[in-house]
Amino acid sequence: MPDVEMVKATDKKDEKKDDKKPERPTPTQEIRANIALIDRAINDLETRLTHRVLRSLTALRKRINDKVLRDAIEENYPKDSAAKNSLLSWLPPAPPAEQSMEVDTTSETNAIASPPPSSKPTSDPVPEAEIYFRLLIIHHLHTSKDTYSKSIELSHETVDKMQSMNRRSMDPIAAKIWFAVERSYELGGELADARPIFLAAQRTASLRHDDDTQASLINRLLRGYLHYNLYDQADKLVSKTTFPASAGNPQYARYHYFLGRIKALSVAPLPQKPRQDSIRSCTNFLWSLELLMGDIPDRSLFRHPVLEKALSAYFDIVKAVRTGSLSEFQTTLNKHAAQFEADKTYTLIVRLRQNVIKTGIRRLSLSYSRISLRDICLKLHLDSEEDAEYIVGKAIRDGVIEGRIVHEKGWMECGSQKDGYGPEASDVFGRRIGYCLDLHNESVKAMRYPLNAHRKELAAAQDAREREKELAKEIQEGDLDDDEGLGDY
Repeated sequence: MPDVEMVKATDKKDEKKDDKKPERPTPTQEIRANIALIDRAINDLETRLTHRVLRSLTALRKRINDKVLRDAIEENYPKDSAAKNSLLSWLPPAPPAEQSMEVDTTSETNAIASPPPSSKPTSDPVPEAEIYFRLLIIHHLHTSKDTYSKSIELSHETVDKMQSMNRRSMDPIAAKIWFAVERSYELGGELADARPIFLAAQRTASLRHDDDTQASLINRLLRGYLHYNLYDQADKLVSKTTFPASAGNPQYARYHYFLGRIKALSVAPLPQKPRQDSIRSCTNFLWSLELLMGDIPDRSLFRHPVLEKALSAYFDIVKAVRTGSLSEFQTTLNKHAAQFEADKTYTLIVRLRQNVIKTGIRRLSLSYSRISLRDICLKLHLDSEEDAEYIVGKAIRDGVIEGRIVHEKGWMECGSQKDGYGPEASDVFGRRIGYCLDLHNESVKAMRYPLNAHRKELAAAQDAREREKELAKEIQEGDLDDDEGLGDY
């Protein structure tokens, strides 16, 4: 028994050791593995491996620094490589303390888990690896204001180098490069200057059928147009280009978000419902559009625990639109104007003024059978009686209210609201009942058969059977000649 217990105890210890999760590789090791995947993708013509590397870009770029990039470049390039010297020139030189150290400062456990390569490479990796390193360096330069201008210079050099190579295997990385280029110009405050570069590159990508780059550039252009509120140009771009159907889901979702913002200005519905930081942005546009289209969002939507605080300003706008109070609407608009401008919904909210006025006119038409245009102007806080006359006339024409404007006396006569009772309603009801009864009687007549009509059919059938019997009897007796009764045949 004691031996068995000892074996069980040792098994449990071994199990605990095996249950330990493998340690996360260092950024340098991860970059080395990504370079190996890129090299394999080029040699085996497997673009999915390149996409696997790019999927880890968002998490990796948050962990890199100058030392990580220098070490990764030194490990993957030979000593006298021109590409290595070009990449290192964009990074600050290593401090003297690091230059004197020849031993890696990583922990022993990491060194055991993923040992460094035994020898330095003898040749440069594939050109896609260099563009990948440049992509990492550009994103690293975005972390400091002092290096924004440097990132723009590196972006230009990378684009020129990438276009001079003209390799189809570089297309997935090129799509990410264009995003980094846009980010460099945006952080440097020169986003408008990047537009001609994007337009020229988009035309080239379209001619080469480079779907990844084309999708990325269309989104870059749309984002630039919307950043400067150039909705007409964005709409023209959408109408004259075709978004690639084979684009990835992130690009496709981003395109539809931009498309929804463009259509929002023409009071068209968003192409799809919003999906948490982007949920709030999409929700702001969606509910603003619902108000413009005459729908009031449910109150429960504004009580969502995630969106309640962020949407308090929109809730106040909804209350003003619902009550038809133009003064309350204007006060709320002035109070939250900064938030609406930050959310890029200020233009939509301003257009809700007409909806508020229509709601107010609707309430007045239900309350008064006749009201002067001056009183309408005072109650709705309009600028003049001419504006009130124009708005009331448009509401009557659009069918918002029933009534007419008496220009000579300067008032509006509201149409009498019919309650559904009275002589007119009874006459209509009587005509409908009479029509239904006539239809029923005609249907019954059409379904009724004539009396004894079946007897005539029975008699005709009996006569036919008698004639057949006589004919058969004559044939048996031989009274009928062979050609008799056959006529001209």
